[in-house]
Amino acid sequence: MRLPRRTFLHLATGAAALPVVSRLAWAQTYPTRPVRLIVGFTAGGAADITARLIAQWLSERLGQPFIVENRPGASSNLAAEAVVRAPADGYTLLLGGTTNAINATLYEKLNFDFTRDIAPVAGLMRFPNVMDVNPSFATGTFLEFIAYAKANPGKINMASAGNGTSQHLSGELLKMMTGVNMTHVPYRGPAQAMTDLLSGQVQVSFDPLPAAMEFIKAGKLRALAVTTATRSEELPNIPAVGEFVPGYEASGWNGIGAPKNAPIEIVQQLNREINAGLADPGMRAKFAALGGMMLGGSAAEFGKLIAEETEKWGKAIKFAGVKAE
Repeated sequence: MRLPRRTFLHLATGAAALPVVSRLAWAQTYPTRPVRLIVGFTAGGAADITARLIAQWLSERLGQPFIVENRPGASSNLAAEAVVRAPADGYTLLLGGTTNAINATLYEKLNFDFTRDIAPVAGLMRFPNVMDVNPSFATGTFLEFIAYAKANPGKINMASAGNGTSQHLSGELLKMMTGVNMTHVPYRGPAQAMTDLLSGQVQVSFDPLPAAMEFIKAGKLRALAVTTATRSEELPNIPAVGEFVPGYEASGWNGIGAPKNAPIEIVQQLNREINAGLADPGMRAKFAALGGMMLGGSAAEFGKLIAEETEKWGKAIKFAGVKAE
């Protein structure tokens, strides 16, 4: 039986609209069950605390538990791959960050492409590193340090928490952009690197600001510059590297991602709620206590940040010839 053309067009239009109506209804009722937020690091660190703060906020706002699941291993690649392989329904999310942008180049044979396979939802926090030296070191300012490094190539030992970490690559980016030559000394973690910096066994490091702050205030370390594009509210008298090296920016950051093809309505809903949390005075105070700066913004803006960071760290890794351990 052939339908009249007008009837056929009416039915076809209605059928085409069904998926849209279904997706809208899905978003309006989301979430109807607990949501997992997977973190690629152990409990207790800055990434884990950030995840738990935003999970609590989303649980209260959306009426379902947002459960933080710590899945450390392979420099957070295990967590990222778990989210990539999860159903794209909004019930499995990732706390992604700088490490993922670095890993995109550092690891040659990942089973996923972070920028392609993770849909950006919202940026959360940016954490500055601070370029600090042992107080016994010969230089007192950033410009004096650069002059000394150029006059003594290879004689400055630069500590990091390990090969390919944000600390390491912050230094490599500085080397690439200024032409200085420092010797990288990788440790098996931040505690060992900090111990040798405090004792003067190494001369400089690019430490996460919260980890270095107490030593700077106590005069056990000397801060030369922060690595964010602008000065830190925590150290307003310390310049940013970018004041002397235009375009330099080497902070840690994190945000929420979902499997690619996650319903856009759910992504938008999560983005709205996360931004509301970042604007809430109580939440802002809790995040500020971590020593970071709020990001926020649209999903597209977070996607742009991911792309830019992946490109930047890719260049630094190739420049330094860094390989995954």
